[in-house]
Amino acid sequence: MIEAIFEYEFLQNAVITGLLIGLVAPLLGVFIVVRRLSLIADALSHITLTGIAASLLIEKRVTAVNDWNPMYMGMAFSVVGAVFIEKLRKVYKHYEELAIPIMLSGGIGLGVILISLADGFNTDLLGYLFGSVTAVSRDNMWTVVIITTIVVLIVLAFYKELFVLSFDEEHASIAGVNAKSIHFLFIVMVALVIASAMQVVGILLVSALMTLPVAAALRMSVSFKQTIGLSVLFGEISVVTGLISAYQLDVPPGGTIVMAAVVLLLLSIVYRKVRRSGNWWKGETI
Repeated sequence: MIEAIFEYEFLQNAVITGLLIGLVAPLLGVFIVVRRLSLIADALSHITLTGIAASLLIEKRVTAVNDWNPMYMGMAFSVVGAVFIEKLRKVYKHYEELAIPIMLSGGIGLGVILISLADGFNTDLLGYLFGSVTAVSRDNMWTVVIITTIVVLIVLAFYKELFVLSFDEEHASIAGVNAKSIHFLFIVMVALVIASAMQVVGILLVSALMTLPVAAALRMSVSFKQTIGLSVLFGEISVVTGLISAYQLDVPPGGTIVMAAVVLLLLSIVYRKVRRSGNWWKGETI
């Protein structure tokens, strides 16, 4: 595969895009998991699917539309979905978590209707669902580069605010942190990352890349920053392993990337149990 990377542009696009997603998805995933918002990735991914279905339907029905890139409409739907989630969180002040399943259900329902109007599933849509090594264009790659750069810079600039909000939103408000603006910015970043990751990982599997590496890191880390570092490391390992496996087996990369992340999670659980058993045997506690 290494020789093929230097020879074929589509592999270069897939590898670069995959490595960037392997960095930024777990990076945001740490804050998502700590804030107990893991399902928000699933909700936004299904809304992104609705945007993709809408784009394919427009391209099919409107003859004037040529070379329409569904990625951008998927991003638009994802961002709008993120905004609606924030609005619903304010409507249900005492049941804020309801906003996520509401948008998840709405996204699935509208997506099914649009897919049916487009005469069901086709090859293009299946590629977006489960990822495709050949589907990532150079334009899409540069879009992911820009989004990754913006997200990393924002996380570095607002790291303290995001950290405080993740553990105690009330304390953050008392300390002068503009919780609403920071959370809104954060959820928009999540929406953009989910939409940009769809062509490599697949819409239905991208949420796994935001949570599984974090779950593995939590079993091995002793600090928040270490959790971030290990999450990114596990995310990159999952992407590299998954892309190589997908290329060799000629299967969609989304499944292989997720299964690599699952293996890492299982290994981290075993590591923690072995470590605990060893310390118990020595009479120590951890």
